Amino acid sequence: MLTLNVYPFQLKLRHTFRITHGSRDYQPTVIISLSNGIYTGYGEATATKYYGLDQDEMIQRFNAWKPIIESTPLVTAEKYWELLHPLLKNHPFEQCALDEAAHDLMAQIEGLPLYKKWGLQYQNIPLTDYTLGFGPIEEMVAKMEEMPWPIYKIKLGTKDDLNIIRHLRKHTTAIFRVDANTAWTAEETLAYAPELKELGVEFIEQPLKPEDWEGQRRLFEQCVLPVIADESCQKEEDVKRCAGYFHGVNVKLMKSGGLTPALRMIQEAKELNMKVMVGCMTESSVGITAIAHLLPLLDYVDMDGALLLSNDPAEGAIIEHGEVILPHRNGIGAKLI
Repeated sequence: MLTLNVYPFQLKLRHTFRITHGSRDYQPTVIISLSNGIYTGYGEATATKYYGLDQDEMIQRFNAWKPIIESTPLVTAEKYWELLHPLLKNHPFEQCALDEAAHDLMAQIEGLPLYKKWGLQYQNIPLTDYTLGFGPIEEMVAKMEEMPWPIYKIKLGTKDDLNIIRHLRKHTTAIFRVDANTAWTAEETLAYAPELKELGVEFIEQPLKPEDWEGQRRLFEQCVLPVIADESCQKEEDVKRCAGYFHGVNVKLMKSGGLTPALRMIQEAKELNMKVMVGCMTESSVGITAIAHLLPLLDYVDMDGALLLSNDPAEGAIIEHGEVILPHRNGIGAKLI
């Protein structure tokens, strides 16, 4: 018999975070634990307003599901995901938290870090980028100076996007990645891309609205920079649809429903010869450390969520100048502090 505990937190950001979908200073999140009486696994689900999530409602759902969650047999994390999926299929963020906790718990029971339980070696690890939300140029430059980094992910979607990149380039030799968060048209993307490439941009993430498949086909065929799907790739069935429209996909654990489906999405994308990135929400070290175990499988990673916080309630993976260092603990390795 398992025991479920639910812990709500208000994550405070170091700086106001701005993207095309809005700005915020706090991010509510729900961290859950699953215990078998000996070991305890942790998982996380952020209450992201953009996805229609409310922290109080998430807590109510976990409490309502508690008898089923605790009585469902945990033989493997993958089977546990399948057994709970009929109940949670419309709640991928909550299922992600439970799936992370189940993987954490099972790997602890086996006495292994999670990546080793999966048969992976912690090598050929990509560096994580550091995200700059858009704002006044001086503010963005100050954030770079505060956090010198080898790769920056720059949120765009303003009337002055090219000028922002031109100015930022004067202050660093770092690799740039651009995330337009669906704010551009195909024509704008094709017009911007040649100069962005000259300015050291590695790829463009989700420039178009998710429904603009015709425009995305043009970018796949004509854009001088690779284009990575984000909003267009949220669930497992989206990976195949993105083939021939995007050069790669950004898999997010909470949107897909956890590590179990994310592993399948990564494998399918590789079979379709697409680049694979895993991204994060603004989340604590619980969710971020779960992502770290996928690193041997990835081409790119964006797992800076906990770095953006001033009150991380957990500890786990340490990130130094883009390099991700896992804690010396079994399971996922994250814990509340």
